Amino acid sequence: MPKILVLYTSLTGNTEEMAEYIAEGAQETGAEVVSKEAFDASPGEMLAYDGIVIGAYTWGDGELPDEFLDFYEGMAGLDLSGRKAAAFGSGDTSYPIYCAAVDLIEQKLRELGAEIVAEGLKVEYSPSAEEKEACRAFGRLAAKSVLA
Repeated sequence: MPKILVLYTSLTGNTEEMAEYIAEGAQETGAEVVSKEAFDASPGEMLAYDGIVIGAYTWGDGELPDEFLDFYEGMAGLDLSGRKAAAFGSGDTSYPIYCAAVDLIEQKLRELGAEIVAEGLKVEYSPSAEEKEACRAFGRLAAKSVLA
């Protein structure tokens, strides 16, 4: 059975909520899903999963959150070749760069050899009812790419 990691960093709970719906969607496919906060994980753990879905909120003018930096920097040197991956996060359109953390995570996953299977999912603040379903669909898509 394919294993999928849904890893996230959340300050206000918005990105955590997205992670919960993404994990629900992935579980609907029959995949084994583990959901963790980044500060409870080590980057090397990603090697134990077939699929990796990482989420973070965007801080300030398009920066990764401080509590995610250690994990992000610790990813350097990992070989994620053969793994399917996707990124998600919450943000605020009032800032010049909307949800830049999602783009930074995608770029890092590509650099490490992972195959990006879905365009980054970006939500302003907390997901609406429609966006909750989009999160579930995102999780299903990520899981189905691993099952294929």
